[in-house]
Amino acid sequence: MKFCSSCGAELIVAIPEGDQRERHVCQSCGDIHYQNPKIVVGCVTHWQNQVLLCRRAIEPRLGFWTMPAGFMENGETLKAGAERETFEECMARVSALELISVISIADINQVHCIFNAPMVNGEFSETSESSEVKLFHEQDIPWHDLAFRTVEVTLKHFFEQRRQGTQNPLIIDLGPR
Repeated sequence: MKFCSSCGAELIVAIPEGDQRERHVCQSCGDIHYQNPKIVVGCVTHWQNQVLLCRRAIEPRLGFWTMPAGFMENGETLKAGAERETFEECMARVSALELISVISIADINQVHCIFNAPMVNGEFSETSESSEVKLFHEQDIPWHDLAFRTVEVTLKHFFEQRRQGTQNPLIIDLGPR
């Protein structure tokens, strides 16, 4: 970050008074520009004992399988963002969202909040973000072609919780590979 979004002046990196971390600070207007982690929201979308996965039609990880997820928007709740992302990526409507995982990935400044989300009906389709959308039984999931570690970790937790008949959210930190 080089310039202040409030006044356009050049920024410096300094520790503001009362703070303990270096921040981008505008010497002209005094604004402090905080950089915080991005929140990714999504769903383990399921229908009749199968989970819905999307083959990515966009980078990163073009061509790999993922659950519908993406960055939360300002003015959105976690659940509303997860519902929106699910509809945007695979045209599926979900309901009764329950938190299944919270995964912190500090090295890329992201927190992933994923929900267990039954589909309202069995309808879904490809979109500009997903070249293929398909329902999978656990044994048929393309485990070696999943786009992200968070997808694998969350799906494994989802199936284990289903087998146990429990629903305890997984809260973990994922370090670098």
